[in-house]
Amino acid sequence: MAGVTDRPFRQLCKQLGAGYAVSEMAASDPRLWASEKTARRINHDGEMEPKAVQIAGADPAMLAASAKFNVDRGAQIIDINMGCPVKKVCNSWCGSALLQDEKLVADILDAVVSAVDVPVTLKFRTGWDRLNKNALTIARIAEESGIAMLTLHGRTRADGYSGEAEYETITAVKATVSIPVVANGDITSPEKAQYVLKTTGADAVMVGRAAQGRPWIFREIEHFLRTGEILPAPLISEVRTLMSEHLQAHYAFYGDYMGLRTARKHIGWYVRDLSDGEPFRQRMNRLESCEEQLAAVDAFFESQSERGERLQYRLAEEKLAA
Repeated sequence: MAGVTDRPFRQLCKQLGAGYAVSEMAASDPRLWASEKTARRINHDGEMEPKAVQIAGADPAMLAASAKFNVDRGAQIIDINMGCPVKKVCNSWCGSALLQDEKLVADILDAVVSAVDVPVTLKFRTGWDRLNKNALTIARIAEESGIAMLTLHGRTRADGYSGEAEYETITAVKATVSIPVVANGDITSPEKAQYVLKTTGADAVMVGRAAQGRPWIFREIEHFLRTGEILPAPLISEVRTLMSEHLQAHYAFYGDYMGLRTARKHIGWYVRDLSDGEPFRQRMNRLESCEEQLAAVDAFFESQSERGERLQYRLAEEKLAA
């Protein structure tokens, strides 16, 4: 979720019911801490608690120093990334590439847990590939190292994001360890969240890509788990307000030049399943000022109100026809 879960988006997700939102993956190399990109990724000024920073790297001492650096800057939870499948990350022996070296995993976890006095959590995958699944071993190592919580994505590194997540391994990990386990992978609806919780016995679910353009999914899940009822789609009037607040916070965080450009992907996610969303996205991508972009988004959602007071997502067959 690098490039997605920045502070404005995390704040919005928390406002809409997410109990926990982790920062973008931040490099552990101290030479990068002062860079604009890393500094922005670990910026939690004014963010709702808990403030969780995710770190990535392959050197135990460097990761330990990074954890301490972030705690000194206000991080309340340190999350270690051993789940990212992206090639450039794995080529540096970071992310899910670490799953190939169980001793190194143990060394990293021991070093980071010993370095800070806040909870340390671990995000990982089921293994390197389907012939080399070692999530149970990694989970036991993590528990012995003092890791406070595990988040397990039901795919291997080789799977990337293709196919469907499997939950059998998450079920087995939950049955093996006594620390909390969070199930991750293809949690795309309240019904799917309930199914995964019941199937795996996990303590919670983590939503990733499904929140892109739909940050209200968190309150939808919470409401369904609590009441068994599906919330109606959000009011367009509410979405207009949320979009305005999100975009203005985004511009303030990145500055006008970068904010305009990085907001385009968020706007694209918001409109992708709505009528006339794709033509609007193409027009919006040609706008060259934050004021124009903000006004265009507001006008788009105002036009959606002609179809009713609530968002109306296109049916699957309509998307295929388009």
